[in-house]
Amino acid sequence: MKISLNDLTLHVALAGAGPPLLLLHGFTGNGQTWQPLVPSLAAHHTLVMVDLIGHGQSDAPADPARYAIEQCVADVLALIDQLSFTRVDLCGYSMGGRIGLLLAAGAPERVGRQVLIGASPGLADPAERAARLASDEALAERIEREGLEWFVEYWAAQPLFASQRRLPAEVRAAQRAQRLAGSACGYANALRGMSVGRQPSLWAALPAIATPTLLITGALDEKFCVIGAQMAALMPHARHVIVPDAGHAAQIEQPAMVGRLISDFLAEATD
Repeated sequence: MKISLNDLTLHVALAGAGPPLLLLHGFTGNGQTWQPLVPSLAAHHTLVMVDLIGHGQSDAPADPARYAIEQCVADVLALIDQLSFTRVDLCGYSMGGRIGLLLAAGAPERVGRQVLIGASPGLADPAERAARLASDEALAERIEREGLEWFVEYWAAQPLFASQRRLPAEVRAAQRAQRLAGSACGYANALRGMSVGRQPSLWAALPAIATPTLLITGALDEKFCVIGAQMAALMPHARHVIVPDAGHAAQIEQPAMVGRLISDFLAEATD
Protein backbone atom coordinates (compact mmCIF):
# COMPACT_ATOMS: atom_id res chain seq x y z
CA MET A 1 0.00 0.00 0.00
CA LYS A 2 1.00 3.63 -0.43
CA ILE A 3 0.82 6.02 2.53
CA SER A 4 1.23 9.79 2.14
CA LEU A 5 2.71 11.78 5.01
CA ASN A 6 4.89 14.85 5.49
CA ASP A 7 4.89 15.65 1.71
CA LEU A 8 6.17 12.12 1.03
CA THR A 9 4.62 8.86 -0.19
CA LEU A 10 5.99 5.68 1.37
CA HIS A 11 5.37 2.11 0.27
CA VAL A 12 4.32 -0.13 3.17
CA ALA A 13 3.52 -3.85 3.28
CA LEU A 14 1.67 -5.50 6.18
CA ALA A 15 1.72 -9.18 7.10
CA GLY A 16 0.59 -11.34 9.97
CA ALA A 17 -1.59 -10.57 12.98
CA GLY A 18 -1.01 -9.40 16.51
CA PRO A 19 0.88 -6.49 18.11
CA PRO A 20 2.70 -4.29 15.58
CA LEU A 21 6.36 -4.91 14.78
CA LEU A 22 7.94 -2.16 12.68
CA LEU A 23 10.76 -3.43 10.46
CA LEU A 24 13.34 -0.87 9.28
CA HIS A 25 15.72 -2.04 6.54
CA GLY A 26 19.30 -0.98 5.92
CA PHE A 27 20.83 1.20 3.22
CA THR A 28 19.97 -0.11 -0.31
CA GLY A 29 17.32 -2.44 1.14
CA ASN A 30 13.53 -2.20 1.20
CA GLY A 31 10.63 -3.88 2.93
CA GLN A 32 11.20 -7.06 0.93
CA THR A 33 14.54 -7.47 2.72
CA TRP A 34 12.62 -8.93 5.66
CA GLN A 35 10.90 -11.74 3.74
CA PRO A 36 13.18 -14.48 5.17
CA LEU A 37 11.93 -13.59 8.66
CA VAL A 38 8.23 -13.29 7.83
CA PRO A 39 7.39 -16.98 8.51
CA SER A 40 8.80 -16.83 12.04
CA LEU A 41 7.56 -13.35 12.98
CA ALA A 42 4.14 -13.02 11.33
CA ALA A 43 2.55 -15.73 13.45
CA HIS A 44 2.40 -13.47 16.50
CA HIS A 45 2.85 -9.93 15.13
CA THR A 46 1.50 -7.55 12.53
CA LEU A 47 4.64 -6.84 10.52
CA VAL A 48 4.98 -3.31 9.16
CA MET A 49 7.57 -3.41 6.37
CA VAL A 50 8.24 0.08 5.05
CA ASP A 51 10.43 1.20 2.15
CA LEU A 52 12.28 4.15 3.70
CA ILE A 53 12.73 7.39 1.76
CA GLY A 54 14.81 6.91 -1.39
CA HIS A 55 14.42 3.13 -1.32
CA GLY A 56 12.22 0.56 -3.03
CA GLN A 57 8.86 1.91 -4.17
CA SER A 58 8.86 4.95 -1.88
CA ASP A 59 9.51 8.49 -3.07
CA ALA A 60 13.06 9.58 -3.83
CA PRO A 61 12.99 13.42 -3.72
CA ALA A 62 15.70 15.40 -5.47
CA ASP A 63 16.41 17.58 -2.41
CA PRO A 64 19.14 15.98 -0.23
CA ALA A 65 17.92 17.94 2.81
CA ARG A 66 14.68 15.94 2.79
CA TYR A 67 16.69 12.82 3.69
CA ALA A 68 18.03 14.13 7.01
CA ILE A 69 17.92 11.27 9.48
CA GLU A 70 15.93 13.36 11.97
CA GLN A 71 13.29 13.90 9.27
CA CYS A 72 13.28 10.18 8.56
CA VAL A 73 12.55 9.54 12.24
CA ALA A 74 9.69 12.05 12.03
CA ASP A 75 8.37 10.20 8.96
CA VAL A 76 8.42 6.90 10.83
CA LEU A 77 6.50 8.47 13.73
CA ALA A 78 3.95 9.87 11.26
CA LEU A 79 3.61 6.40 9.72
CA ILE A 80 2.91 4.88 13.14
CA ASP A 81 0.22 7.54 13.66
CA GLN A 82 -1.33 6.93 10.22
CA LEU A 83 -1.60 3.24 11.00
CA SER A 84 -3.27 4.12 14.35
CA PHE A 85 -0.66 2.41 16.48
CA THR A 86 -0.05 3.95 19.90
CA ARG A 87 3.14 1.98 20.37
CA VAL A 88 5.17 -0.49 18.32
CA ASP A 89 7.98 -2.91 18.82
CA LEU A 90 10.70 -2.35 16.26
CA CYS A 91 13.51 -4.18 14.56
CA GLY A 92 16.10 -2.24 12.59
CA TYR A 93 19.10 -3.37 10.60
CA SER A 94 22.20 -1.19 10.13
CA MET A 95 20.89 2.20 8.89
CA GLY A 96 17.40 1.14 9.98
CA GLY A 97 18.80 0.29 13.39
CA ARG A 98 20.26 3.78 13.73
CA ILE A 99 16.87 5.25 12.81
CA GLY A 100 15.17 2.96 15.33
CA LEU A 101 17.58 3.90 18.10
CA LEU A 102 16.99 7.60 17.44
CA LEU A 103 13.25 6.93 17.59
CA ALA A 104 13.51 5.08 20.91
CA ALA A 105 15.70 7.85 22.33
CA GLY A 106 13.46 10.69 21.17
CA ALA A 107 10.01 9.13 21.63
CA PRO A 108 10.42 6.28 24.13
CA GLU A 109 6.69 6.15 24.81
CA ARG A 110 6.11 4.97 21.21
CA VAL A 111 8.49 1.98 21.37
CA GLY A 112 7.83 -1.12 23.44
CA ARG A 113 10.87 -3.29 22.71
CA GLN A 114 13.58 -2.94 20.10
CA VAL A 115 15.92 -5.25 18.23
CA LEU A 116 18.98 -3.71 16.58
CA ILE A 117 20.95 -5.80 14.07
CA GLY A 118 24.42 -4.61 13.07
CA ALA A 119 23.61 -1.09 14.28
CA SER A 120 25.51 1.67 16.06
CA PRO A 121 24.75 4.87 17.99
CA GLY A 122 26.84 6.89 15.55
CA LEU A 123 30.32 8.36 15.85
CA ALA A 124 31.36 10.27 18.96
CA ASP A 125 34.62 11.69 17.57
CA PRO A 126 34.12 14.89 15.51
CA ALA A 127 37.11 14.08 13.28
CA GLU A 128 35.70 10.64 12.47
CA ARG A 129 32.32 12.19 11.75
CA ALA A 130 33.84 14.72 9.35
CA ALA A 131 35.86 12.05 7.56
CA ARG A 132 32.82 9.78 7.16
CA LEU A 133 30.68 12.64 5.91
CA ALA A 134 33.27 13.53 3.27
CA SER A 135 33.57 9.88 2.24
CA ASP A 136 29.80 9.47 1.91
CA GLU A 137 29.49 12.69 -0.10
CA ALA A 138 32.20 11.49 -2.49
CA LEU A 139 30.39 8.16 -2.96
CA ALA A 140 27.04 9.94 -3.45
CA GLU A 141 28.56 12.04 -6.24
CA ARG A 142 30.00 8.93 -7.85
CA ILE A 143 26.60 7.18 -7.72
CA GLU A 144 25.08 10.12 -9.56
CA ARG A 145 27.90 10.05 -12.09
CA GLU A 146 28.21 6.29 -12.68
CA GLY A 147 24.58 5.22 -12.26
CA LEU A 148 22.52 2.63 -10.43
CA GLU A 149 23.86 -0.60 -11.92
CA TRP A 150 27.47 0.42 -11.28
CA PHE A 151 26.64 1.23 -7.66
CA VAL A 152 24.77 -2.01 -6.99
CA GLU A 153 27.81 -4.00 -8.14
CA TYR A 154 30.17 -1.75 -6.17
CA TRP A 155 28.13 -2.00 -2.97
CA ALA A 156 27.81 -5.79 -3.06
CA ALA A 157 31.60 -6.03 -3.33
CA GLN A 158 32.25 -4.13 -0.08
CA PRO A 159 34.31 -6.06 2.52
CA LEU A 160 31.46 -5.60 5.01
CA PHE A 161 29.41 -8.06 2.94
CA ALA A 162 32.18 -10.55 2.10
CA SER A 163 30.53 -13.35 4.08
CA GLN A 164 27.41 -13.07 1.89
CA ARG A 165 29.33 -14.46 -1.08
CA ARG A 166 28.72 -17.91 0.43
CA LEU A 167 24.95 -17.50 0.20
CA PRO A 168 22.97 -19.47 -2.41
CA ALA A 169 22.86 -17.86 -5.84
CA GLU A 170 19.11 -17.27 -5.61
CA VAL A 171 19.50 -15.33 -2.33
CA ARG A 172 22.21 -13.12 -3.82
CA ALA A 173 20.09 -12.59 -6.94
CA ALA A 174 17.14 -11.51 -4.79
CA GLN A 175 19.31 -9.02 -2.94
CA ARG A 176 20.58 -7.60 -6.21
CA ALA A 177 17.04 -7.24 -7.51
CA GLN A 178 16.00 -5.43 -4.33
CA ARG A 179 18.87 -2.97 -4.66
CA LEU A 180 18.08 -2.37 -8.33
CA ALA A 181 14.51 -1.51 -7.32
CA GLY A 182 15.85 1.73 -5.86
CA SER A 183 17.27 4.71 -7.70
CA ALA A 184 20.62 6.43 -8.04
CA CYS A 185 19.07 9.67 -6.77
CA GLY A 186 17.52 7.95 -3.75
CA TYR A 187 20.69 6.14 -2.72
CA ALA A 188 22.93 9.17 -3.23
CA ASN A 189 20.70 11.41 -1.16
CA ALA A 190 20.16 8.77 1.54
CA LEU A 191 23.93 8.56 1.87
CA ARG A 192 24.07 12.30 2.36
CA GLY A 193 21.14 12.72 4.72
CA MET A 194 21.50 9.55 6.78
CA SER A 195 25.28 9.35 6.85
CA VAL A 196 26.62 8.11 10.18
CA GLY A 197 28.84 11.19 9.93
CA ARG A 198 25.81 13.49 9.93
CA GLN A 199 23.56 11.85 12.50
CA PRO A 200 23.75 12.95 16.14
CA SER A 201 25.94 10.64 18.22
CA LEU A 202 23.89 8.77 20.83
CA TRP A 203 26.77 7.26 22.77
CA ALA A 204 26.33 9.67 25.69
CA ALA A 205 22.55 9.10 25.68
CA LEU A 206 22.67 5.29 25.85
CA PRO A 207 22.55 5.02 29.68
CA ALA A 208 19.24 6.91 29.67
CA ILE A 209 17.54 4.66 27.10
CA ALA A 210 15.27 2.40 29.14
CA THR A 211 13.69 0.54 26.19
CA PRO A 212 14.30 -3.22 26.46
CA THR A 213 16.81 -3.86 23.69
CA LEU A 214 18.28 -6.89 21.96
CA LEU A 215 21.51 -6.20 20.10
CA ILE A 216 22.34 -8.78 17.42
CA THR A 217 25.63 -9.00 15.54
CA GLY A 218 27.15 -11.65 13.31
CA ALA A 219 30.29 -13.33 14.64
CA LEU A 220 32.15 -12.59 11.39
CA ASP A 221 31.36 -8.86 11.71
CA GLU A 222 34.13 -8.07 14.19
CA LYS A 223 33.70 -4.29 14.14
CA PHE A 224 30.02 -4.43 15.06
CA CYS A 225 30.55 -7.18 17.62
CA VAL A 226 32.77 -4.71 19.49
CA ILE A 227 30.19 -1.93 19.06
CA GLY A 228 27.40 -4.23 20.26
CA ALA A 229 29.35 -5.16 23.40
CA GLN A 230 30.07 -1.50 24.13
CA MET A 231 26.41 -0.57 23.68
CA ALA A 232 25.20 -3.40 25.93
CA ALA A 233 27.59 -2.26 28.67
CA LEU A 234 26.08 1.25 28.59
CA MET A 235 22.37 0.49 28.15
CA PRO A 236 20.57 -0.55 31.35
CA HIS A 237 18.07 -2.89 29.66
CA ALA A 238 20.08 -4.26 26.73
CA ARG A 239 21.74 -7.53 25.99
CA HIS A 240 24.02 -8.53 23.14
CA VAL A 241 23.79 -11.80 21.21
CA ILE A 242 26.38 -12.91 18.65
CA VAL A 243 25.09 -15.11 15.84
CA PRO A 244 27.61 -17.76 14.73
CA ASP A 245 28.73 -18.02 11.10
CA ALA A 246 27.13 -14.72 10.06
CA GLY A 247 28.43 -11.35 8.98
CA HIS A 248 26.91 -7.87 9.07
CA ALA A 249 23.44 -8.90 7.81
CA ALA A 250 22.86 -11.77 10.23
CA GLN A 251 19.15 -11.83 9.39
CA ILE A 252 19.96 -12.74 5.78
CA GLU A 253 22.79 -15.16 6.50
CA GLN A 254 21.12 -17.00 9.41
CA PRO A 255 17.40 -16.13 9.11
CA ALA A 256 16.06 -19.07 11.13
CA MET A 257 18.30 -18.33 14.11
CA VAL A 258 17.73 -14.57 14.00
CA GLY A 259 13.98 -15.02 13.60
CA ARG A 260 13.93 -17.24 16.67
CA LEU A 261 16.00 -14.75 18.68
CA ILE A 262 13.63 -11.92 17.80
CA SER A 263 10.48 -13.95 18.49
CA ASP A 264 11.76 -15.13 21.87
CA PHE A 265 12.81 -11.62 22.87
CA LEU A 266 9.46 -10.07 21.93
CA ALA A 267 7.59 -12.88 23.71
CA GLU A 268 9.29 -11.91 26.98
CA ALA A 269 6.98 -8.89 27.15
CA THR A 270 4.02 -11.18 27.83
CA ASP A 271 5.74 -13.70 30.09
